[in-house]
Amino acid sequence: MAMSVGGEDEDEVIAAINTTPLVDVMLVLLIIFLITIPVVTHTVPLQLPKETVHPLQTTPKSIEIAVNKDGDFFWNEAHVEGPVLLEKLKTVSAMNPQPEIHVRGDQDTRYEFIGRVITDCERAGIAKVSFITEPPARGG
Repeated sequence: MAMSVGGEDEDEVIAAINTTPLVDVMLVLLIIFLITIPVVTHTVPLQLPKETVHPLQTTPKSIEIAVNKDGDFFWNEAHVEGPVLLEKLKTVSAMNPQPEIHVRGDQDTRYEFIGRVITDCERAGIAKVSFITEPPARGG
């Protein structure tokens, strides 16, 4: 068993980066791109149809109906009675496009009161009704 303890035949550490593999990869990519460019470009001259861009129709502001634990109805923070709520929903359902109805109910509200709002929305012909809830606390 031989061991080198120094001397003239010690190999030096080469600190230069070998760029030959990098150049090889770049040349292969260049050849691939040169081959695929004629495939991507269309060789047949065509007169494509022109399309005009129409601005998107904005949706109207959503309407928020809140129900407190006593069963009182609020139309965008204004107190309304049950029959007035139905009439307001009927006028809103005639709008084009129809706004969305967001229902916010207190946690202690009886389902009967929320059910009245949903029934009134159905009678008025409202297409989109959603419920607003509070997200759970982070990490819990």
